Amino acid sequence: METTNYEKFQTGNPVVRRLFDRFFETVGRMVRESSPSAVLDAGCGEGETIERLGDLLPHPVTGVDLNPGSVAFAAERLPGDQFDTADLLNLPFDDDSFDLVLCLEVLEHIPDPRPALAELARVSSRDLILSVPHEPWFRLGSLARGKYVSGLGNHPEHVNHWNSRTFRDFLSTAVEPVEVTTSLPWVVARCRVRGA
Repeated sequence: METTNYEKFQTGNPVVRRLFDRFFETVGRMVRESSPSAVLDAGCGEGETIERLGDLLPHPVTGVDLNPGSVAFAAERLPGDQFDTADLLNLPFDDDSFDLVLCLEVLEHIPDPRPALAELARVSSRDLILSVPHEPWFRLGSLARGKYVSGLGNHPEHVNHWNSRTFRDFLSTAVEPVEVTTSLPWVVARCRVRGA
């Protein structure tokens, strides 16, 4: 089964493992503050977020990803939740289908992320939690680990680059940022749909 992200979470590097733990602690706190009853994990990958935050999420959680191998892996890993292959630019859900939409470590991969953000806001009746790499720290961390040296630490699939200020500015074009914080090397934001 071909997957894209699962292996990165299996790292033996204690520093990287701690960074992941802190990231999910930050996201978990935001989920608790949202107190959702229906959740979409848009760009769910292999279900890592749903598994790590399982006790905080109402089940079944709906997860979608563009990679069929990741979707199959997540469905096998978390049989109590619902997974499907879907494109963030054309989500197969009605308006206001979820009161919380998660989209973690996805927008940096989309050449024009504005329509994706609008689509995420369309299917949310209330809250969104989004994250992206915090630059330049993400690149510097990659370089320190000897990763992506020829690209000066930039992951070859990352086409967008934000810091806390520029990510808030981007989000403000479609939603209301409630909190934008850093969990190095990521920026994590909780947003409210306008009019919610």
